[in-house]
Amino acid sequence: MQQMDAATRAERLERMAGATYDVLIIGGGITGAGIALDAASRGMRTAVIEMQDFAAGTSSRSTKLVHGGLRYLKQLEVKMVAEVGKERAIVYENGPHVTTPEWMLLPLYQGGTFGRFSTSLGLRAYDFLAGVKRAERRSMLSAEEALRREPLLRKEGLLGGGYYVEYRTDDARLTIEVLKEAVRQGADAINYVKAEQLRYDAQGKVCGAQVRDVRSGAAHELRAACVVNAAGPWVDRLREQDGSRSGKMLRLTKGVHLVFDGGRFPLRQAVYFDTPDGRMLFAIPRAGKTYVGTTDTLYEADPAHPLVTEQDQDYVLRAAGAMFPGLELQADDVESSWAGVRPLIYQEGKSPSEISRRDEILTAPSGLITIAGGKLTGYRKMAEHVTDLLAQRLQQGGQGTFGACRTKRMPLSGGDVGGAAKLPERLAEWTEAGVALGLPRAAAARLARRYGSNTPIVYAQLPQQPLPASQAPGELPPDWAAELSYAVRCEMAATPLDFFMRRTGALLFDIAAVHRWKEAVLRVMTGALSYTAREEREHRASLERALEEAAHPAALAEEG
Repeated sequence: MQQMDAATRAERLERMAGATYDVLIIGGGITGAGIALDAASRGMRTAVIEMQDFAAGTSSRSTKLVHGGLRYLKQLEVKMVAEVGKERAIVYENGPHVTTPEWMLLPLYQGGTFGRFSTSLGLRAYDFLAGVKRAERRSMLSAEEALRREPLLRKEGLLGGGYYVEYRTDDARLTIEVLKEAVRQGADAINYVKAEQLRYDAQGKVCGAQVRDVRSGAAHELRAACVVNAAGPWVDRLREQDGSRSGKMLRLTKGVHLVFDGGRFPLRQAVYFDTPDGRMLFAIPRAGKTYVGTTDTLYEADPAHPLVTEQDQDYVLRAAGAMFPGLELQADDVESSWAGVRPLIYQEGKSPSEISRRDEILTAPSGLITIAGGKLTGYRKMAEHVTDLLAQRLQQGGQGTFGACRTKRMPLSGGDVGGAAKLPERLAEWTEAGVALGLPRAAAARLARRYGSNTPIVYAQLPQQPLPASQAPGELPPDWAAELSYAVRCEMAATPLDFFMRRTGALLFDIAAVHRWKEAVLRVMTGALSYTAREEREHRASLERALEEAAHPAALAEEG
């Protein structure tokens, strides 16, 4: 996996500039990563570039669920529910270390959005459409049963609940694992490289892009027979540059999530609940924390830097307070937070929560292929549809013949465990191996769960000397040191924020650890990646800003 070594980014980009690809993908979120894996696994010479870090946009800022979109049954999006519902199981089997079945409770109240009969019918249709296996099919609960599963629920007017399975994921790590597998299949992937200008041949067909290394400022030209615009919230900007921004366009909506310590918000059971204005929120326990979201509001500011406003925060707090009144949650209880922007296909006259999450492929006269909209859950099918189109075009152009999609049963990087059913056994083995190396059992179990079949590679990054029972003040513990080394050498983490936000998720779910180890991580990365004094200052400042935004989002949003 040395092809994703952050220390050799510049050299890799120079080599990429000397090649000619079948496919250049602009955008390193889950959509671009999925296309890169599908294309590379079919034998296409594939490159993917991302102007920020991989998954830095929408793909690290979702509700972190691989779910079938139950609410879209209300909008009669039957085909979408059927397709993405079935994809949940595929994503789980291919990457069980980053995807986990999560039983979800949908409480039913007098005067609420959902009635008992309609919910039972809807969940039964959901099971059928999504091909849900027998052990995970829905059941209907009485009010007493619902309260046994989640005692924090509002008791007044509670009629019962629907009980069904969704799949919880780490969206950023899912994206990284897809990209790593794409690289293993032969793709070239590089972050912090911006497509500044599309390039065209004599016939006016797009044939590459002028790009710039955001870190060094170096300019290069990348050449490709086909160019895919998978830039998420930025796809219309690229279409505008191409002169093809017409017809269907994007409408951006913002979603925010608030994180609480599990001691303050001791949620036992994931809950999907309606709000007084008819919207839906999730409350999900994760790693000793509880997070609640998401909002759905139109957004027109900078998609690279969405912030949680005081209005956003108050809305989530009020909604959570109405459903879990005994907690009396306040703004001071928010431990961290995040905001994300969703790129949706514009539909005139519809509110943000009603706009469809379906994806669409748009082909410009120049040949630029744009993939817009869609859901995290459906990334693999979106990739298949785009790559089928690429295969057809490349064959017509005489660049070769490529077969059908191969990703349906292809384990992701870290997911080569022999199937989801065998994961617990393998996790136990890797945990024991870590303990044998001197790691505390909890640390070994955490690494095994996060990295799956890549855990032995992470362990290889541990110090060669016997692991000390304690380390000097300011020195990274061995497990964190191994993770950091792996993130830099094998996952192209180029900044401390890459590591804390997208490689480990600590900024969201273990913010105290970020405060504890931020200087040590910066020190190690400065040595490993030869930061200049200016770069070191910039990375420290960006991490401090991110910590402030996570912990005190509304105050900073009002400032900015």
